[in-house]
Amino acid sequence: MSGERVMRDWYAPLEIYTLHSWLRVALVVNIMLLIFDVLRDDGLDLSLAGILSLALLIKSLPDGTKSWRRDLSLGLSGVIILIGTLSVMSQPIGFVIWMESWLIIPGAISLYWISSPHVTKWNREEMEIGRIEKGLARNNQFSSSYQRVGKHIILAHFAFIVLLPVAWIVDIALSPGNALGGSFGDSFTTEHFSKILGGDQFWIWMTNSLIVSIGTTIAGLALAVPAAYAFSRFKFSGRDQAMFSFLLVQMFPGIIILVPYFMVMKSLGLLNSHMGLILAYSVTALPLCVWMLKGFFDTVPRELEEAAMLDGCSRFEIFAKIILPLSLPAIAVTALFSFLAAWNEFLLALTFNTSNDMYTLPVGLASMISATGQSWGDFAAASLLVSLPVVILFILFQKFLVEGLSAGGVKG
Repeated sequence: MSGERVMRDWYAPLEIYTLHSWLRVALVVNIMLLIFDVLRDDGLDLSLAGILSLALLIKSLPDGTKSWRRDLSLGLSGVIILIGTLSVMSQPIGFVIWMESWLIIPGAISLYWISSPHVTKWNREEMEIGRIEKGLARNNQFSSSYQRVGKHIILAHFAFIVLLPVAWIVDIALSPGNALGGSFGDSFTTEHFSKILGGDQFWIWMTNSLIVSIGTTIAGLALAVPAAYAFSRFKFSGRDQAMFSFLLVQMFPGIIILVPYFMVMKSLGLLNSHMGLILAYSVTALPLCVWMLKGFFDTVPRELEEAAMLDGCSRFEIFAKIILPLSLPAIAVTALFSFLAAWNEFLLALTFNTSNDMYTLPVGLASMISATGQSWGDFAAASLLVSLPVVILFILFQKFLVEGLSAGGVKG
């Protein structure tokens, strides 16, 4: 009889174990979301009440010894759902709905699981040994599924944070007028896209950005690939100091070199030119590119090069026919980062270019916002168009990104 008692004390349904973990995550997130309520200066009392109710629910979850804990947990679950619903009704906008879902969803799941017949019988100690054994088998069978579902729910919540600004920009771009407010999806128009695509300035900015970004990528790789290979394979005087200097320059913000860069470009006559930006961007991105490629070259076995030397290959042939093909994932990732750095850079492009015909896309977009009036609809449409090439590149380079950012093991 004592063995049966120990088994009952030791056993708990999977739902209770899962609620202990999920509710703690929800509590932490709601505490973090309290910052937004403070900034909005609205709904702070309801948020504090929801956090307190979540904490009490965690403490009062059924433990299989006292039936009143189940009743209290059910009451607190209902209170949590009510608090979240009242908050949504007070300000029914997308972000508030997402915030309060961290109360409503945990409360609803708790209410459903705690009221289930399985948990009810366990809490009232009416389960026989055979049922407990089945419950243990059930815990073992479904624990991985519950964990997977919980991870997906949490990831879906955080994905909403990323997707909400994008959805907001899309709504502004497709709404008539240039207002930031208004109901989501209340009207639809393509006038902003037609205006941007029908004008000459956008295509001039796009051309400038493509020339500068592609040129920066080519020039940066031409410098970084042989430099990284040399740092990886050869021992020479000043090697360690040079690598340390690459790290050192990354510690300082780019604005420090703005004035020296401007003076150099002015003396060379490279202001208002593509070549000036390409040189500046290539040099700026060089330390990061060298470190990224060196780390990958270090993983390539030297035995491959030694075997190629025995077969009569020169050092250049080894580099071109063995090292580069093996390093394509890392080179692709480095090229993508170089392209994005040049595509998104604003400060140097604004400083070096004073002519509107030489603006790159970031500077051109910034010029659309004036002190007298903001064309938010046009700006949102242009922002989406500017982001489209980046999205396409990430989709095309997805395989190389996964391979290049992983361990970098060599196949074969």
